[in-house]
Amino acid sequence: MAKIQIALNLLRIFLFFLGAITIGHAQEEKTSSKDTTQSKQINIVYGANFTKNEVKFPGASIFSKDDKQVQFEHQGADLWCDIAIYYQKENRLRALGNVRLQQGDSIEMTSGKINYDGETKLAKAFESVLLETDQQSGKMTLRTDTLYFDREKQESYYNSSGTIIDSTNTLTSEIGRYFMELDKYQFLDSVHIDNPQYILDSEQLDYYTTSKNAYMYGPSTITGDAYKIYCERGFYDTKIESGYGIKNTRIDYNNRIIEGDSVYFDKASEFASATNNIIVTDTVNNGIIRAHYAEVFKAKDSVFATKRAVSISLVEQDSLYMHGDTLMITGKPENRVLRAFRNAKFYKTDLSGKCDSIHSSEKSGITQLIRNPVLWNGDNQMTGDSIHLISNLITEKLDSLKVLENAFIISLDSISMTGYNQAKGKDLFGKFIENELKYIDLVKNTEVIYYMYNDDDELIGIDKTICSKINIVMANNDVEDLSFFIEPDGDIFPETELPIESRKLKGFIWRGDERIVTKEDIFDDDDNNIVLPIIRGIENPIDIDAEEAERTGNSSDPVNKIPPANDKASSPILRPKLKKVTSSSVQ
Repeated sequence: MAKIQIALNLLRIFLFFLGAITIGHAQEEKTSSKDTTQSKQINIVYGANFTKNEVKFPGASIFSKDDKQVQFEHQGADLWCDIAIYYQKENRLRALGNVRLQQGDSIEMTSGKINYDGETKLAKAFESVLLETDQQSGKMTLRTDTLYFDREKQESYYNSSGTIIDSTNTLTSEIGRYFMELDKYQFLDSVHIDNPQYILDSEQLDYYTTSKNAYMYGPSTITGDAYKIYCERGFYDTKIESGYGIKNTRIDYNNRIIEGDSVYFDKASEFASATNNIIVTDTVNNGIIRAHYAEVFKAKDSVFATKRAVSISLVEQDSLYMHGDTLMITGKPENRVLRAFRNAKFYKTDLSGKCDSIHSSEKSGITQLIRNPVLWNGDNQMTGDSIHLISNLITEKLDSLKVLENAFIISLDSISMTGYNQAKGKDLFGKFIENELKYIDLVKNTEVIYYMYNDDDELIGIDKTICSKINIVMANNDVEDLSFFIEPDGDIFPETELPIESRKLKGFIWRGDERIVTKEDIFDDDDNNIVLPIIRGIENPIDIDAEEAERTGNSSDPVNKIPPANDKASSPILRPKLKKVTSSSVQ
């Protein structure tokens, strides 16, 4: 009986191969093209045990291992398994048990099951799938429950969570696609990169395994030892922890928060920069810098800002705005120094000024207006060779004022609107009470011209006096009381007896047309007409693969060379979102 069974099995194998040969000859007669059905046919390398089960698997040939696994070959790929259900007519097979699919020397996939279609070259692997590649970038492994491998396009993809490990990172996502020729992954949904130095989470991310470059889309967060980055579109070099964001980007960096249209970051140089609509927030001193270009140096604890740059700080519940063509903040929080260079101006509700440059020290509480300064307190104009504003270090409120050398106060007579009240001396010392300039002392070689009125606003006369010291008491930014000390010499002149040319003290310069009355006045036409650079990749998406090729030096087009990752002007590009893959026809 056993001999009969063996004979029947041998007959079945003989008939199977005879059928295969017959089909092959028939196809050769139909066409001489290289792309024939025969060339697409899955080939049996080792069939081992052969049987058929027309009830359960109609039309299929069933092969099972003996001391060796069953082996098939198809257009450069080999497949081994314990059991194979082969549909020769349809040119597809189901491989079961310890399945291994190998393509060349660089790609190997193992799983519990594989469905393979020889017509489409599509493999669908199930149960503890492991894809291993050994490319130029090094070894990489992908683990998932179900994986599609499209050998025609040289792509593999999963829809139900996968984990990728390479020499640098461990990456997980719900949906992923691997482009083998580009050595690139596209990840969607709950993308996570785990690295000993940082963690990256994103909604969508493209990752190149050769360069280890990541391109992020949608809400993305990178958390390192000393920084945290958020963006909704950006680039990150995972090897050196350097990159940038170009949509809703924020970096929390060394007690500062940096936001802007385009923000660049580099861990090695401890440097960050931002372009267009920037906000740099000092979380310790509660200060803000706005500009269209800024640089932050962590090691020096400094910020450089330009292009409509303004520093905003809170002084007694009132915002102080300070502007210059260039702003520079240096030093640790308790010893911070703010410098405004060229065309410097500042404004708060009842105090404003301008000069060539401003130097403000957190440690001393002194703000210096340097070179050709002018200060307005209400309607009062103050000038001198230099002006110092001093804050109380404990209360952080304005405490006092110094105008050194050639101190001069001028205010337009509010009744006649033609004359000017004036007081001058060598130096001026002022005292603030509750954020209001209350007391003023003018010392050495002081002079006054003051328009005096009665209760009916009728001009009594014009007081013109010389003395050694003048004390002024202010109320609501206006003169309430005026006192002269040490042998004052002067008189009150009727208006008709004091010539117009004698109504101005020597050195009189009225700068009322320069007065800063709103926070917008600190900016001039050049500031307001800045043409902002276009951040590449937002309005005009470009090919991400071309971007990566040029970034890594693989482009043959030197004319259109894209700036490298550490170029502060560079920016990533857009990419259509990866769609979920539906089940294939291979079941």
